[in-house]
Amino acid sequence: MTTVFRRRTKILATLGPASDGALKMEELLRAGVDLFRLNFSHGSHAEHAARIGAAREAEASVGRPVALLADLQGPKLRVGDLPNGQSEVRMSSELRLRAAASSNDPEIIPIPHPELVASLQLGDRLLIDDGKMMLHVVRVDGEDRIARPVAPGRIMSRKGIAVPNRPIPIPALTEKDIADGKFALSQGVDYIALSFVQRAADLTLAREIFGSQVPLISKIEKPAALDELEAIVALSDAVMVARGDLGVELSPEQVPIAQRRIIRIARAHGKPVIVATHMLESMVEALVPTRAEANDVATAVYQGADAVMLSAESAVGRHPTAAVAIMDRIIRAIETDRDANPSSQASPPPSSDTTADACARAASKLADDLDCPLVVFTRSGSSAQRVSATRPKQPIHALTPSIPTARKLSLVWGVSADIEPDEPRSFDDILDAVSRHEAANHIKRFVITAGYPYASDNSTDTIKVVERK
Repeated sequence: MTTVFRRRTKILATLGPASDGALKMEELLRAGVDLFRLNFSHGSHAEHAARIGAAREAEASVGRPVALLADLQGPKLRVGDLPNGQSEVRMSSELRLRAAASSNDPEIIPIPHPELVASLQLGDRLLIDDGKMMLHVVRVDGEDRIARPVAPGRIMSRKGIAVPNRPIPIPALTEKDIADGKFALSQGVDYIALSFVQRAADLTLAREIFGSQVPLISKIEKPAALDELEAIVALSDAVMVARGDLGVELSPEQVPIAQRRIIRIARAHGKPVIVATHMLESMVEALVPTRAEANDVATAVYQGADAVMLSAESAVGRHPTAAVAIMDRIIRAIETDRDANPSSQASPPPSSDTTADACARAASKLADDLDCPLVVFTRSGSSAQRVSATRPKQPIHALTPSIPTARKLSLVWGVSADIEPDEPRSFDDILDAVSRHEAANHIKRFVITAGYPYASDNSTDTIKVVERK
């Protein structure tokens, strides 16, 4: 695979009916997509298998590694079945919240999640149907909770429930999530994204189920996760700012503050971070985005996000390719802004500095000083990720014998990955392989960082400047 150095901030596009088929996916990749998301909240295993196969076919056609991200649904807290499917709520209503699957009394709201009802305390808020109905708990009555509405309205059966100020004592993985995750891994996906992460223990559980080496992305969509954000990020391979669900449970003015904090902490840990949801939402129907949406994408780029995500725009929208192309244009414009300085987004030196971390920073500075590309020879991808975390001004070219590693690096800021099929036996072998690939790209001077023994993840200990005549 021959790499052309591309823009640094990556584009993650969600697959769906509007983007089905290898030809359509190839079109999206050529328009600027770097990796694809499979949303397991929708679709059967057969449909996802077909999309995975088509994505791999498109990957081969464009000739560059493409990661696939399986986004698990997570627990969905919902109202039970109400009489006639709904309950009319007046300002004077006192509703009894009960752990039950259904109710024959419109004043009794069934909630088929006993752990949720039991966790509610005086003063807690419940948001139903994305906040269209808000209830306040005013009294505890045995195992029931009594709640009053903030405004009159209607509660419908099976609508979602959120409790912004209360961690819910349920695991982040349901039986469906476990089955979906194992299926996705059997199909060769590169990342598993976990919904409903509230605490660091959710990551530990996921690794016990899926394996310690599976790359996990924590979706930060619950306010409770913000309380354990440092620990969650530390245990994750990447994080996602899931602004849709986060925006339901936080007030609107708090969402941009949370986004900035999540990005800052992810950057401090050197972990890739994705900004997701409603980035170009108007393009589900319209051919061009709003100016506010363009500014939203720009803000994520300025803040140092590794990737920005399209959801409905590419999954069910009328103009998926146009949405990708416009997002690509916005990112390129921001990244060529002379006032934008990638180095200002660099993660600070880790408290337990290693030789590999120090070499990554030194190699980045050397490449910037010499105004030439930086090449990383890596097996696991960790060396390339360390270099990316320093946010050099120069392109980062990763060379690896591992196809899964090359694919995973399609999420990482600034990194373009190529496959080198021959395993090196010495640093000279690494140097020869890198020189061949850079010559193919007409690069005459570059900085290489690598290590030997090559099989060790933390062995990066060598920096060399290569100048070809």
